[in-house]
Amino acid sequence: MDIQTRESGNNVVIFDINGEIDLYNAPDIKKNIKEKMDQGKNNIIVNLDKVSYIDSSGIGVLISSLSQLKKVGGGLKIINVYASVKKVFELTKLTSFFDIYETEQEAIDSYS
Repeated sequence: MDIQTRESGNNVVIFDINGEIDLYNAPDIKKNIKEKMDQGKNNIIVNLDKVSYIDSSGIGVLISSLSQLKKVGGGLKIINVYASVKKVFELTKLTSFFDIYETEQEAIDSYS
């Protein structure tokens, strides 16, 4: 798994994740989000465009990160959820828990 970080307007940080999210690398996502929170950046977008697989530990990290961000008035939005990853979100009924957007711009605009 590879994580690229970039920033957009409105104090939004976008995490572009490439690869599989599993027990072994999910903590890296949490660590990266925590680092941004420590810098006062609490509006996070996670781009799953290039993620082919996510397991329960990956879902757990996203839930935990969202909870932490909400405590400080921030949020976590998810974009570009496709195929098998989308099925995991649907089966676990997390499509209503997370704010999931089709495009990056929609997610950015939701923070305004």
